[in-house]
Amino acid sequence: MRNEPATVSDPLETLGLDPAQTALYTAVLRLHRATLAELAEAMDGPADRVGRQLEDLVRLGVVDERSGEYLARHPAAALGRLIAERLDRLAEESRRIDSALGSIRGLIHDYDAGRHYQSGPFPVELVSGADVLYESVVGMAVQAPPLELLIAIPDERTMTDFVRKFADPWIDAQRRRLLSMRAVIPVATLALPGVRDQLTRLLESGGRVRTLDRVPSWFMTAGPEAAGLPALWGGGLPDHAYNFYLVRAPIVVGVLRSLFEELWSRSVPLPWGRRGDGMVQVLRLAAQGMCDDSIARQLGVSVRTVRARFADAMAELGAQSRFHAGVEASRRGWLG
Repeated sequence: MRNEPATVSDPLETLGLDPAQTALYTAVLRLHRATLAELAEAMDGPADRVGRQLEDLVRLGVVDERSGEYLARHPAAALGRLIAERLDRLAEESRRIDSALGSIRGLIHDYDAGRHYQSGPFPVELVSGADVLYESVVGMAVQAPPLELLIAIPDERTMTDFVRKFADPWIDAQRRRLLSMRAVIPVATLALPGVRDQLTRLLESGGRVRTLDRVPSWFMTAGPEAAGLPALWGGGLPDHAYNFYLVRAPIVVGVLRSLFEELWSRSVPLPWGRRGDGMVQVLRLAAQGMCDDSIARQLGVSVRTVRARFADAMAELGAQSRFHAGVEASRRGWLG
């Protein structure tokens, strides 16, 4: 089989010149300055057609017309401008393609969600045992690090089990950048033994924790594809022997992530860390009846620093007075 000869395209065609315009432009370059009649004779073509082609070259900016004569611009300037304009168009088209590529993931997610909703797979696995829960999270994190873990803990028993038995592997996974955790917990659980120490370690490893007066139920999401639901909504895991459903469906995960973000937006940060500890210290001493001067001596700081910490505490708690700040701090468990 004979190979077909390759067709070599006109290099200037990319810049908007067709073969006839390219030939005319070459003639103008060689003559440098010529009238329409001279160019029509050089091109061996009718003057009206050559005239239209010259108008196109003038419009493209590669030829100038002065007093009935046509002069070629220097190719470096004339074609350089066309090339720059073409590159700008290509860059804009490339940006649009990049934007389209970036939207594909979201479109795939929507497609999968719709397919699962209508007739596709809706895998639900009944999981039993606390050890299985915590090991499953670490296993998913190892497969797709860093796994974004969102978890809501509604009761003291679940929180106590987490602190005493199961926080360590998650904290270790977070330190190794396998896991990125956010948790919403009831404010009442801050007073439980060992909670502050473990949550401090969790914060130091990069996790984030906030508190609410009441968390509606235990649930979690592990990345965009998996979610954990309790055997009975509203209950804690220990109430059901740590039986829960592991669901792998984007539409369910999306709903629970939205719920978590709503709870997160209503929750408040922990009063710990350097700035938080300072606020808590002055509030606790003030609750004991100490004045600013006594608090300053007790803490070894200036009276100005004490008042600044009170101002920070009032702002953080949304309080209008020190008394209101003390009441709100006590309600949130800061003074426990």
